[in-house]
Amino acid sequence: MRYLPKSPTDREAMLKAIGAKSIDDLFAPIPAEYRLNRDLKVPRQMAESEIVDWFRERSRENGDGQSIFLGAGAYYHYRPVIIDSLILRGEFLTAYTPYQAEISQGTLQSIFEFQTMISELTGMEVANASMYDGSTAAAEAVMMAVRLTGRRSVAVARSVHPEYREVLTTYAFHQGMALATVPFTGDGRLDLKALENAISSDTACVLIQSPNFFGTIEDAEALAEIAHRKGAMLVVSIAEAISLGIIEPPRSADVIAMEAQSLGVPLGFGGPYCGVIATREQYVRQMPGRLVGQTTDRSGKRGFVLTLATREQHIRREKATSNICTNQALIALMANIFMTVYGKIGLKELARQNLAKTAYAAQQFGKHARVLFPGAPRFNEFVVQTSEDPYAINSRLLGHKIVGGLPLKKFYPELGNAALWCCTELSTRSAIDTAAGLVAESERSMRNAREETPEEVAR
Repeated sequence: MRYLPKSPTDREAMLKAIGAKSIDDLFAPIPAEYRLNRDLKVPRQMAESEIVDWFRERSRENGDGQSIFLGAGAYYHYRPVIIDSLILRGEFLTAYTPYQAEISQGTLQSIFEFQTMISELTGMEVANASMYDGSTAAAEAVMMAVRLTGRRSVAVARSVHPEYREVLTTYAFHQGMALATVPFTGDGRLDLKALENAISSDTACVLIQSPNFFGTIEDAEALAEIAHRKGAMLVVSIAEAISLGIIEPPRSADVIAMEAQSLGVPLGFGGPYCGVIATREQYVRQMPGRLVGQTTDRSGKRGFVLTLATREQHIRREKATSNICTNQALIALMANIFMTVYGKIGLKELARQNLAKTAYAAQQFGKHARVLFPGAPRFNEFVVQTSEDPYAINSRLLGHKIVGGLPLKKFYPELGNAALWCCTELSTRSAIDTAAGLVAESERSMRNAREETPEEVAR
């Protein structure tokens, strides 16, 4: 909305027209104690040169030049420069929702290609035009399974991203869905026996993550067999899309909910990201969000249109599958360009680099600290348990321009001083060695402190 300034004369005329003597009369219904009777504490205006300097100073706080070992759903990957060169074109950057197909063919084709590549990547038959992010995609996929089965409860792996589970809990509360949490075993994978017991005749689906929050790859085939035998569906959440460059996609799943941030989307202080739902064609009418289809016009030329848009904007509210009001088309375009640049072979090589660097890092950390959940395959994340609080270790790592792993005590208190570490293709050997060396120093210091006699401590 534009700001339209009014002169005192204009204001007087407007007040007279509505029968008010002053602007204060308009606020009379508001109790006096809730009115602001002073000027706003707004900083003075700055000149353009001062604003530029201010933003330069703020940009220096971003931590440029640091080695990053954080993962947990937001991954630090290299972004080819061509991505920003293309998405900043006006026809992409300023494009609105493509309701009018006749003037939106470029955007619609971009979304169609995104759906096609996501289907190939996930091994599913159809994918939608993206959701808000991975967490909402997981929750929407669960609700989709509830609609398809007519059941009202869900079995959720405790190894699913804790924040994804929080989002699902919010959805479930207002949808009246019961959630049962299934524990993991000593290798970080879902407990199959516990899953057997958790699935009831009212269980709509089992929600797992693979690679899971600890970086461990779940046995999707075995989990699908258990779920399907009991009439439930299997929903697989994937937070690290690059893993599909080398890991066989969970084709046994009924629905895949994925975060595509790894595919060329910058970390960007937490968003915006790009959620995905992919599924089998037989379930497409219960898939939330938008779907772009390919058709031909009256001249026989290829064209693209929105199809099966089962949102409350388009059909009766009680028939809607979702109230998702937008798709992340610009962010999906980033993923499009990324997948096109790397291709099948490049994506596989990229995944191999992530895998190799993680294996090296886990080996180095394991020389002095305990790497949890051994024995199961992992992708680019692993859990390290130390004697010292990970927050203290991370504080020292910052002095070396290294952002350490994510402490897990908040989410998994039973793991003690454990942290989730992540390596990508951008993790250098020198940074890994430095981080592992500081962890080794921490372990030696803690061991020496334990070995001191009471007399030495007293002195």
